[in-house]
Amino acid sequence: MDEKKEQEKGNGENVEKRQESEDKGSESQNGEQKSEEEVLKDRLLRLAAEFDNYKKRVAVEIEGAKNVGKAEILKGLLPIIDEFELAIDSMPSDNIKKGIELIYSNFIDLLESEGLKCIDTSGKYDPYVHEIITTRESDKKEGTILETVRKGYTFNNMLLRPAAVVVSKSKEEDNAGEQKGQQGSSASGDDADKKSKSNA
Repeated sequence: MDEKKEQEKGNGENVEKRQESEDKGSESQNGEQKSEEEVLKDRLLRLAAEFDNYKKRVAVEIEGAKNVGKAEILKGLLPIIDEFELAIDSMPSDNIKKGIELIYSNFIDLLESEGLKCIDTSGKYDPYVHEIITTRESDKKEGTILETVRKGYTFNNMLLRPAAVVVSKSKEEDNAGEQKGQQGSSASGDDADKKSKSNA
């Protein structure tokens, strides 16, 4: 009887150990499955983020290409705008001129809605958007724009054509230039006198 009890007890312990090992094995398998799922989920999230960035980058590149194409077209229209304005300025004031001015205004409004902008020429000269045609003596501060010879335009902050302007210069520079010229002429006259005396 004792031997049977001991055998039964041993069998029971073996069964318990076997169940414990099976439980541990199932837990490790579940842990491995969870880790694989997490890895796959992380990969999917990364791929989704990369694809989203790719779509944004492509959209920016496409928009940039569109803007370059529009800029080239608008640049070709600038001489036509200049001729339009010259024609309007040279026309007598009548109903025909008013009609053409209305057409011109609608045309400019359309271009401005696409991003065309006339460069401001009031105030001081800006080397990034203005082109100096000539300078003129003035009582205004040096570098002040006095006159616009030709309008300049930008498209979505892209320079299409700089504005051609006349800029003021200080009177002091002119006076200094005249004094230098006078000094130079007097010096050359003195040298001529000395040479003539030495020859005599």
